[in-house]
Amino acid sequence: MIEVRPYGEHALLALLPADGAVLALAAALTDDPVDGVVELVPAAQSLLLRLAPGSEPARVAEQVRGRSVDPAAAPTGELVRIPVSYDGPDLPEVARLCGLSEQRVVELHTAAELTVAFCGFAPGFGYLTGLPPELTVDRRLEPRTRVPAGAVGLAGNVTGVYPRESPGGWQLIGRTDVVLFDLDRDPPALLRPGGRVRFEAR
Repeated sequence: MIEVRPYGEHALLALLPADGAVLALAAALTDDPVDGVVELVPAAQSLLLRLAPGSEPARVAEQVRGRSVDPAAAPTGELVRIPVSYDGPDLPEVARLCGLSEQRVVELHTAAELTVAFCGFAPGFGYLTGLPPELTVDRRLEPRTRVPAGAVGLAGNVTGVYPRESPGGWQLIGRTDVVLFDLDRDPPALLRPGGRVRFEAR
């Protein structure tokens, strides 16, 4: 059974620790909505359900708890290919920490088909899962005060692209010119939960 908790006055939080379960539940609630739920916001291991004013949280929670969720049935979105120049300042350190050559780090990073598990931190920032376990690496001990837009980084078992200049502590292994977020584009975010990503060395 799915654990569902109150989250403020007009929201619920469904907790789903299994990989892929968040996207699977989001897809199920999109295909067969529960009355009163007006927005779904995926995170790493939870799904936020924003409720319409006047809805009954207890009734919504009961219906969500009764859903059957198969992580393997999580839908796959469109594939986005992102060209990357693998010349990031942390590439040598990532190779050392992982016990790999720099070339092997690039090979593994480009070989994986990744999934946008959720978005956050900054508009257009997608947390991409599906990395080979060999690329699991801790964040930097000292975050940078400025990371340029387009920087490609690793943190733990996820990877991602900084959509704009910002502080950050991810290990930077490359850069791309692809625009991740553009208000003049519909939709503005290139990466959305459930989408697929392949990085390509250039």
